Amino acid sequence: MSTNSLEFQCTAASGEATLVSIDPASLVIAGWAGRDSAAVEAHIKELEEIGVARPRRTPMFYRLAPSLVTVDAAMDVVGREATGEAEVVLVNADGTLCIGIGSDHTDRKLEAVGVTLSKQICGKPVGAALWKLDDLRGHWDQLVLRSLVWRDGEWQLYQEGTLAGLMSPDMLLEQYAEEGGTFGPGSVMFCGTVPIIGAFYFAEKMALELVDPVLERTLRHEFGVNALQIAD
Repeated sequence: MSTNSLEFQCTAASGEATLVSIDPASLVIAGWAGRDSAAVEAHIKELEEIGVARPRRTPMFYRLAPSLVTVDAAMDVVGREATGEAEVVLVNADGTLCIGIGSDHTDRKLEAVGVTLSKQICGKPVGAALWKLDDLRGHWDQLVLRSLVWRDGEWQLYQEGTLAGLMSPDMLLEQYAEEGGTFGPGSVMFCGTVPIIGAFYFAEKMALELVDPVLERTLRHEFGVNALQIAD
């Protein structure tokens, strides 16, 4: 097994679990991946007001180093400007498309300089448990994406919403292919997020959840964030 390999457990609706190991071959962050064009435009304008450049197109595919993907329970970031956002993560595990959860940590100060740079500087924590996409397509819009941050000594809700407002993985893959992108074995794609509750918040601990109310199961991943001191 390669030193860059990541181990996942992909579980089918039947409960059968398969241990898979992948060498991340590519990492893509799908930004502006909402289905409602008016809502996407409103969000773009909000970010323009704080200096974030308008994307050239929507959705926007940010290609990053695959080495950023980690299943570790902790990661380092530079300073306290980086905040996370829960996202559904699509993984090509030896030809089988699987779904997991991860955080698109982004340095909010650098985001005004360059979106790709602000994402590239942060690791991308992903839970080691996956579900098969084939088992989810029939009720995709009912899945609930949620994140919690550790604040004031307790878990507090930071994001929550169904996936009905986001493009499905199949929609994103079609758009990605139209731009010449390929999604072969080892490929990882972050598939968009739901709005945060309140303002961006740096959290030393974060929890991500994907809830399947139809098959009555939940993916959960917790991780810690260590802010490295910035030298003057």
